[in-house]
Amino acid sequence: MKWAIVLCAVVALSECIIQVPLIKGKSARESLEEQGLWNEYRGKFPFNPTRFDDQNLYVSSEQMTNDADLAYFGVISIGTPPQSFTVIFDTGSSNLWIPSVYCSSAACANHNRFNPSLSSTFKNAGKSLSIQYGTGSMTGFEGFDTVVVGGIPVKNQIFGLSQSEAPFMAHMKADGILGLAYPRLAASQATPVFDNMMTQHLVNQDMFSVYLTRNSAVGSMVTFGGVDPNHYQGQIAWIPLSSQMYWQITVDSVTVNGQIVACNGGCQAIVDTGTSDIVGPQADISSMARAVGAHSANGDNVVNCNNINNMPAMVFHIHGQAFTLPASTYVRQSTYYGCRTGLHSSNSDLWILGDIFIRQYYSIFSRAQNMVGLALAR
Repeated sequence: MKWAIVLCAVVALSECIIQVPLIKGKSARESLEEQGLWNEYRGKFPFNPTRFDDQNLYVSSEQMTNDADLAYFGVISIGTPPQSFTVIFDTGSSNLWIPSVYCSSAACANHNRFNPSLSSTFKNAGKSLSIQYGTGSMTGFEGFDTVVVGGIPVKNQIFGLSQSEAPFMAHMKADGILGLAYPRLAASQATPVFDNMMTQHLVNQDMFSVYLTRNSAVGSMVTFGGVDPNHYQGQIAWIPLSSQMYWQITVDSVTVNGQIVACNGGCQAIVDTGTSDIVGPQADISSMARAVGAHSANGDNVVNCNNINNMPAMVFHIHGQAFTLPASTYVRQSTYYGCRTGLHSSNSDLWILGDIFIRQYYSIFSRAQNMVGLALAR
């Protein structure tokens, strides 16, 4: 049980709060920077949040972004006897997939691979699966098996087994992805893991919550079935979803020094653990960068490291409340590339509130009420 904390009533397994510790490891970007390969990699696989480009594609495939800064992952197991994998718990997608022994891509060679023949409970679903990235893709097939999350078995869970993976996945620490968005987003009409957890009455409440540490390698946690008051302070602000596909909410505006610099008149955003940064339309991101004193260099919005303490906060106004991101939360320092803001632009009008936001605000995802809860993280 070293990978999970399970708080259950004695009377029934269904009375459970399941906590899965998340590991904060080196991101793919950090590893590539150490090897002096980041500029080459960035040219070949530019950051591209393509998951929002064409919603018609979700019928047959799932779109993902290749975010080289992702660093949080947890451990699950699949099969009987169990085979262990590290996965990114991603609220911006809905499918579970992991590498398989049938994959010969370089990205599979340095990750754990699932072997269906070693599991007595595996069943082939007879369906193919394709996940499109910014550059390249993951292709494979689907199967059913028991998936253990936080020590609790989720039976007959459908998941993808990769047969080929995009080259950039070789630099990711996690083996695969566990999607936590709505079923409507799932490729091949697959039932997401959390939907099965709810249907099989494995959680106390139809909600989960995410706590991400700022600097420590330990302490991050995803909690299924409730909230952990040890991870937040003050009141929870409950925000109704504007769409039930992603965890999508309405942002009223973004201000710096009391002036609206982005999202004027309102915009749509998703709270997304599967993206590390704040992503928005190019004009708005450029406006925000200028307002905090950043300038564009080599694809990043960079700042002078000596100025961080004097830089203004960014404030996201959501559902009548203000959510403040001080400069210390949105600026990251690299040993090799100086200080950069976590602001990235995309060609979509849909904003992404990624890990930078979630580290500051403990995030609760309620399927029972179709709401996102935000509270200041401890």
